[in-house]
Amino acid sequence: MRCQPSKSNQVYNWLKNKQHCLLCDEAADGALAICTSCEAELPWLGGHCQVCALPLPSHGLVCGACLKKPPSFSRVEVPWRYAFPIDSLITRFKHQARWPLGRLLGELLSQHLLHAFDEGLPRPDLLLPVPLASRRQRQRGFNQATMLGQWLSTSLQLPWQDAWLQRIIDTPAQQQLDAATRKRNLRKAFALAPGSAISGLQIALVDDVLTTGATAESLARLLNKAGAARVDVYCLARTPKPGD
Repeated sequence: MRCQPSKSNQVYNWLKNKQHCLLCDEAADGALAICTSCEAELPWLGGHCQVCALPLPSHGLVCGACLKKPPSFSRVEVPWRYAFPIDSLITRFKHQARWPLGRLLGELLSQHLLHAFDEGLPRPDLLLPVPLASRRQRQRGFNQATMLGQWLSTSLQLPWQDAWLQRIIDTPAQQQLDAATRKRNLRKAFALAPGSAISGLQIALVDDVLTTGATAESLARLLNKAGAARVDVYCLARTPKPGD
């Protein structure tokens, strides 16, 4: 499967060709490169906080953290828990440039969001991918959130902007840090580009994984300050509390 076109060939259009499941290599049942059995076995989120999507024992609850201090974003929409094989697929997409895996996850996320819109989730006016620090993006070669934002924009027919949010401070990698350290890292780490017209818009932030929510909180606070009418967060996966 080609991700980039050559000078003499068109881009491979995977939605118009017979697919094989990227997880088990069996023939896929539909247009996407995943079979029904593998899709059913993905770690679907199930019960979760109605605000931050933290996995919870049952549906319709709000977690203690969101009750105590409501976040600056309105709602997190995410289809999966960060567990096998989703964690492996995201890692391979993000750190090994396995773009077909990211594209598959992005298409499944768009289906989840279309269902959420039918259930009453407001459609945003604009998608904004979470920015990477310039040094980290040079090392990786791409921003996975930007790619997800572009795919969602096409699937959902929503506009997106990849330059309005800027990461102006290159903070240490967040994965191994606790919530308090993440929040300290992200103080003044983001800014809006000059000319960004946020006022009155409903915004959806796009990222791969939501862990403590510190990045989403920092960006939502920035967007609210700029006059955003609502900020939601769209992610592929949500991590549970440590030890859960």
